[in-house]
Amino acid sequence: MGPAGFRSLTAQYDLLPAGARVLCAVSGGADSMCLLHLLLQEAPEGGFQVEAAHFNHGLRGDEAQRDEEFVRAQCVRWQVPLTVGRGDVGDFARREGQTIEEAARTLRYAFLEERAQTAGCTHIATAHNADDNLETLLLHLVRGAGLHGLAGIPPRRGKLIRPLLAVSRREIEAYLTEHGIPHVEDSTNTDAAYARNRLRHQVIPILRALNPRLSEHTAQTMGFLRSDNDYLNAQALEACGQARWTQAGLVLPAEAIAKLPEALAPRAARHLLERTAQGNTDCSAAHLRALVELARSGSPSGEISLPHGRAARRIYGDLLITTQAPAPEPFSPVPLVWEGETPLEGTPWRCRCRGVLCPKPEDRRPGAVYLAKTALEAGALLRPRQTGDTLALPGRGTKTVKKLLVDARIPRRERDLLPLLADGRGVAAAAGFGPDRSRAAQPGEDAWELVFWKKEV
Repeated sequence: MGPAGFRSLTAQYDLLPAGARVLCAVSGGADSMCLLHLLLQEAPEGGFQVEAAHFNHGLRGDEAQRDEEFVRAQCVRWQVPLTVGRGDVGDFARREGQTIEEAARTLRYAFLEERAQTAGCTHIATAHNADDNLETLLLHLVRGAGLHGLAGIPPRRGKLIRPLLAVSRREIEAYLTEHGIPHVEDSTNTDAAYARNRLRHQVIPILRALNPRLSEHTAQTMGFLRSDNDYLNAQALEACGQARWTQAGLVLPAEAIAKLPEALAPRAARHLLERTAQGNTDCSAAHLRALVELARSGSPSGEISLPHGRAARRIYGDLLITTQAPAPEPFSPVPLVWEGETPLEGTPWRCRCRGVLCPKPEDRRPGAVYLAKTALEAGALLRPRQTGDTLALPGRGTKTVKKLLVDARIPRRERDLLPLLADGRGVAAAAGFGPDRSRAAQPGEDAWELVFWKKEV
C-alpha cells in the first residue's frame, strides 16, 4: 500500500483513471523510482497501463550514463517498457539563450510530450513531491510572484500529472526502504550553485526546526491558494469566451481584457498565451502586464514580443496573438510602367497602367483610377507613404495619407505596403482610395487608367 498522500491526491484529482496509458518520467533517483513502483503496483487494480521514459541530458558524463544503464536494468527487472531520449543541453542552452536548468527542462519535457504522442499515452507522470512544492513556493516568494506562483506546482496540467505532490521526501525514502527499491543519487543535488539546493540544505532545515510539520502545513496553504486561484482563473476563462482562431492567429476584442479588474486581467492574458503555446507560457509577469496594457491602450495599433516566437498586436478594437513575422519593411520605389504592369516586389499589390480616353463614371472599370495625362509628370513612381504625404480625394477635403489609412482602419503592418503613385508634385493617387482631385481625368480626356489589385496570399 502506498503513502496516504499518493492515494488521496490521485483520488481527489482523478489522476489515474481506468483506461489511461501513463508515461512515467524516470531519472533513476529516489522520487521517480518510488513513483514508477507505485504506478506498477496500482495499475492492475486501477485498470491503467504504464510505460517508462528516461532522458539523458549528457551533462554529467559517466554519471549520466550510469543513470541510464540503471534505469534500463530496473525496467527490464520490473518488465516495464522503456524509451530513452538524449539531447545536447549545453548546445541548446547557448543557442536559445537559456540557463542549463531551463534548457534541460525544455528538452526533457519536449521528449516526454513527443513520446507520449507517439505511444498514445494519455498522461505523463512526473515525480515532483511535497518538498519540491515547498521549495518551489519559497523560490517564487523570494523572486516575487502572484497567487499563481504561490499556489505551487499543480497536481495536473493538461497531460501532466504529479501523483507524489502530497508525499514528503521522507515518506518516499521510507517507502523505498520498506520495499527494497534501489535508486541512484544525482551529484548535482548537493551543488550549492543551484538556488534550489541552497534552500533545501540551508533554509528549509531552519524553517522545519520552527515547525516540524512545515511541508504538511505549506501544502495545505498552497491547496487553499490553489482553490482561490482556480476560481479566479475560471472567471478569466469566461472573459475570453469571445476569442476566435483566424488564419493570422488568436483574436478577441481588446475590451474583453481591458475592462477586467486587476485580479482577472493578467489571468485572462495568461490563458490567451497558453492557448497559443500548447498549454505553456514561459511568460513573466512583465509580459502579462504588457499584454493587458496593450489591450487598455488608447492607440489603435501597437505590438509586443512574447516567448515562443509569438507577438501580440493591437489592431484597432482587436487583440491578435500571432506567430506571424513582424511587419515587413516598406518596399522600394519603382518607376511606373506606362503601358503594362509594374512589379511591386515585397507587397501583395499589383498595378497595371494603360492610356485611354477617360470614360463616363457609369462606364468606368470598378476600382480603376483615371488620371489626366497632362496632370502627371514624367518619372512618376509607385512608392510607399512618406511623412507629410497628403491626398485630396474627389468630393472630400485634403488629409494626410496617414489619417486616410487610420480612418479606413488599415492595419498598421499593411500601411507601408500600400502603393502610392507620386511625382515631383506629390501624391497623385493611392491604391484602394483613388486619385487626388487635382489629377483626376474628366470624361473624354486623354487619361492613364490605373488598376490596382491585391493578389491572394
